[in-house]
Amino acid sequence: MSTESGAVAAGTAARPAVRQRAPERADPGVAEAAAHAVADASDRGARIVAVIIALAWHLAVGLPVLLGSWSRLAAPPVVAAGWLVTAAIGGAAGVRLLRGGLPPARPLAAALLVVDGTVFAAAGERQLFTTANWVWGGLAWFFLLVLWRRPLGWLLALLGAHATIALVAVALHGVTTPADLSRYAMYVYGTSSLPVAVFAGAAAIAALARERAGTAAAALAVAAERDAAERARRERQARLALVSGTAEEVLAALATGDADPADPAVRRRAVLAAARLRRLIAESDDVPDPLLHELRAAADLAERNGLPIELVAVGAPPELPVEVRRRLVDPPTAALADARGWARLTVVAGPDEVVVGLVTPDHEGPDATGPPGGGGDGPVEHLHERDGEIRWTQTRWRRT
Repeated sequence: MSTESGAVAAGTAARPAVRQRAPERADPGVAEAAAHAVADASDRGARIVAVIIALAWHLAVGLPVLLGSWSRLAAPPVVAAGWLVTAAIGGAAGVRLLRGGLPPARPLAAALLVVDGTVFAAAGERQLFTTANWVWGGLAWFFLLVLWRRPLGWLLALLGAHATIALVAVALHGVTTPADLSRYAMYVYGTSSLPVAVFAGAAAIAALARERAGTAAAALAVAAERDAAERARRERQARLALVSGTAEEVLAALATGDADPADPAVRRRAVLAAARLRRLIAESDDVPDPLLHELRAAADLAERNGLPIELVAVGAPPELPVEVRRRLVDPPTAALADARGWARLTVVAGPDEVVVGLVTPDHEGPDATGPPGGGGDGPVEHLHERDGEIRWTQTRWRRT
């Protein structure tokens, strides 16, 4: 039993020092990307609403009032010019927002404040608190557009500047009675509260959507990681069962005395069991080149059993599934278990094809790989030939 059990033990005792493959972990960037995608979708809806409100108010409310009050304004062309400049700023900012970008806040905000002061001056005292002075109700929505996704403090500062300009106009026009000041305060509050609510609400909804989506994505990532760990555990159990079954039959026969250690057939079975055991163990290692690693494990076992072997590799094999690697490695491994004298193992690899070949001296007795001939198993072809001098085993994988 010493030779056979030693052959099997060699498959487990002399493993290369390699790191084991850990279960795949969920990428935290995926959860973050999902959260941002949901938040961006929510933000885009709010952008559309803000652009529609600003431009619709400007066109449907501001323009008719401006034209209807033309003769009552102190400087109608100046007020109209301010309206056109505001429309241009709103159109440019709206295009940027609908395309997913942000308008340049500072220059556009400064331009709107200039329009604000100019229109207040050009509207005249009599139209100061009428709808003809369209900057009262409409300009705050354009502040909203140019400051989109900026801090709320920026909008409050701009609305404060707008209120200051209006107060200066009220003072310069001499409209300073308590009733007029009360009217001024009502105008400032009424025209600013709704834009502030929309601005803050859109930011809050986007942040809430991002938080909820991030939580959901993180939960899914944890579930995916748990599933990956469970899958890895099942694969380890399946591999352990396969490894145990590979050597159990030979070891049981030797232990009960049903197999003779001197029988060449028993020796071949023991060597083949050890080779498969070594290959299955190597299969679970996380190395840069798994195919060559598994072939080196089989070659190392053959060399430990006294077989001079030469391993030649040409090219870098592509990443192959475990099942494909098994079909490439199993026939040469079985042939190595039956090899006598010497062996030459070659691997020729390219991006679309991998060929594994084994040449050994021929000898009397059956082939461990079966009768000579060829066949295919999915994308892997197997060819075995013998001519009385050498035995040649080849497996070939082609990308389909």
